[in-house]
Amino acid sequence: MKKNLPIYLITGFLESGKTGFTQEMLEDKEFNTGEKTLLLVCEEGEKEYEPELFWGKNVRIETIDDENDVTPAALLKLLNAHPYDRMIVEWNGMWPLQKFYDAMPDGSFINDQVMLVDATTFEVYNTNMRQQTVGMLTDAAFVLFNRCTDAHNTELFHKIVRVSNRSCQICYEYTDGRQVPDEIKDPLPFDVDAPVIVIEDRDYAIWYRDLTENTESYDGKTVRFKGVCATEKKLPIGQFVIGRHVMNCCAADITYMGLVAVGSVIAPPKVKDYDWNIIEAKIVVEKHMIYRGKGPVLHIKQLTPTVAPEDPVATFY
Repeated sequence: MKKNLPIYLITGFLESGKTGFTQEMLEDKEFNTGEKTLLLVCEEGEKEYEPELFWGKNVRIETIDDENDVTPAALLKLLNAHPYDRMIVEWNGMWPLQKFYDAMPDGSFINDQVMLVDATTFEVYNTNMRQQTVGMLTDAAFVLFNRCTDAHNTELFHKIVRVSNRSCQICYEYTDGRQVPDEIKDPLPFDVDAPVIVIEDRDYAIWYRDLTENTESYDGKTVRFKGVCATEKKLPIGQFVIGRHVMNCCAADITYMGLVAVGSVIAPPKVKDYDWNIIEAKIVVEKHMIYRGKGPVLHIKQLTPTVAPEDPVATFY
């Protein structure tokens, strides 16, 4: 297998347009300039590939019908069969993407990851197969909604995508041939320039994600939010963790997402596990053992006991 082998990963549910998209990629003379390409098909829909239309005869198509056959040994065997320059994968949207990530041979890397979406079925899939939808959205660099009409709510589509992925490009392809890039702005539901940034209960998950993605921009700012405490024996006196349990897509992935809070050594906060408090604190980005490096440390200004919110698990709406 070639060292530093690039992989183009095409994801989406059945009949989302993956085959047509990949076909167009390989017919594009700017993308396909003769590189020896392994096209790995993990799902067969109604549309079939037309390799006679590819530019040159440099593409070999292989199929995998069972997710249990996606293993490091199986992929390495396919890649070692010929001196490929790259691999394109049409992934089965019902299979967990982690299965592919775990099977990627050493020396390969994801060069690009695209999710294809059928606008006519997206809301149904998102409601009934939320975990699979989030899995594909999270790491996508580009999300293409096809079969769009003016009746579709692109603002809702945008919002659903941004809950899982704030940086990917989004484009809407309409049935009349228009391709419209997503230019919807994403204002945060709290004022990051206020003297005290007040985080409402429903906004904790969004704030925590923004904090972790843009940590330095919060350095020196004061925040107030409601959280549940967790104590750690290894922490010095006057320190604990406060945060919320956050659900990204389903109950199975609920995770406690908290921050280190630092009180006075002379008068350490008296908190116990599962205590709910409203904390007002100055955020200082500094080294701390919990973060194994630098991270946002809450220097407590005020700590007030309170009760749990109506929904103690924070979500992305």
